[in-house]
Amino acid sequence: MTLDPAGTLLTEPTRAVPIDHFSAVHLAAATARTLARRCGLPGALPDRAAVVASELASNIAKHASGGSLYLQPLGAGEGIEILAADRGPGMGELERCLADGYTTTNSLGAGLGAVSRIATSFTIRTRQGHGTLVCARLLAGLSGSGGSAGSGGFGESGVSGGPGVSGGSGGSASAADRPVGSLRLAAQGEEHCGDASAIATTEHGLTALAVDGLGHGAQAQEAAQLALRCFHRAPDAELPALLTATNRALRHSRGAAVGVLRLRGGEVLYCGVGNVRAVLLSADEVGHHLTGQPGVVGWNMPTPQVRRLAAPPGATAVLHTDGIDARWSRAPDPFLLRLPPPLLATALVHGYRRSRDDATVLVVRQPLGQPLGKQALGKQAVGKQSLSKQPFVEQPVQRPR
Repeated sequence: MTLDPAGTLLTEPTRAVPIDHFSAVHLAAATARTLARRCGLPGALPDRAAVVASELASNIAKHASGGSLYLQPLGAGEGIEILAADRGPGMGELERCLADGYTTTNSLGAGLGAVSRIATSFTIRTRQGHGTLVCARLLAGLSGSGGSAGSGGFGESGVSGGPGVSGGSGGSASAADRPVGSLRLAAQGEEHCGDASAIATTEHGLTALAVDGLGHGAQAQEAAQLALRCFHRAPDAELPALLTATNRALRHSRGAAVGVLRLRGGEVLYCGVGNVRAVLLSADEVGHHLTGQPGVVGWNMPTPQVRRLAAPPGATAVLHTDGIDARWSRAPDPFLLRLPPPLLATALVHGYRRSRDDATVLVVRQPLGQPLGKQALGKQAVGKQSLSKQPFVEQPVQRPR
């Protein structure tokens, strides 16, 4: 998910639309159109967002099981992000599925080909027998682009595409290039979400925050928002100082569990209180599990302690609240570990969310061969025919013409 000018991952919760019946296709389209209009997207973009959501939902209804769409705004009126996830059976011939006119159900064959053409950026990962994950973004002022397919071993395949950009400036990266992904969902039946997340980049590195206000509803959301405002007043402070300031800010609130993580050069630092978890991943395995100290920020916070670990290039840090079942990290499939951050966040929400609790996932990946800073988080120019020749490689290369 992208950032607003203050560096905050937007506070409006992600909207989940389960695709459990074909009538949900209309609901998904209407939700996308309404969200796009409320975000101020101009011209035909709300209708295009509705088409993208409709085609993704229709694809799930026709070909998959256990699927949902997740829709959320991008920062500062930039656009919207539409994510799709299902539980199988996956796609055996992804490149054919992306071609206009291809169908296995005697339909018009618009489907994924239309989505990849309409969306400003489009990323898909699929594995036979496991399911499919899609990230489509529509950004104001940028046209659709399409993606290109690549495949590798183990029945895995993936696509990453961004808009055509002349002169190497402007544009928007596909999800495979974005080092950050986040989703935030309210508990089932709740209007307010007591979870929140944020990131900020300074000369000290990238700092990520995850907050879980105690309980549910408006008071939990108020506590989470107080923590966000405190974080953005001094995101470059030492981590114990950040937690101490947050503790003071939340003294007249319900209180919260708070975790703060910093990626700096070749190391990761973590400081947390309460049940916010941090997990450090490589492309092949889970490296470390980090949990907060017992206590409640705003009520009975202990003296904050910092854990410091090595973070090799390409390392991924996952912050999540207890609305995500922690069992995901015990022995995860390599398919999960290789996903780009937006799709990894989606997979964790779709597969491990506890629907009776608020849930937040924030995923940050340090790009290979470069520090994670402001340039990595900003808009990136991506060629029109960008392609991951091996699945889940985070730096697509140009397809030979």
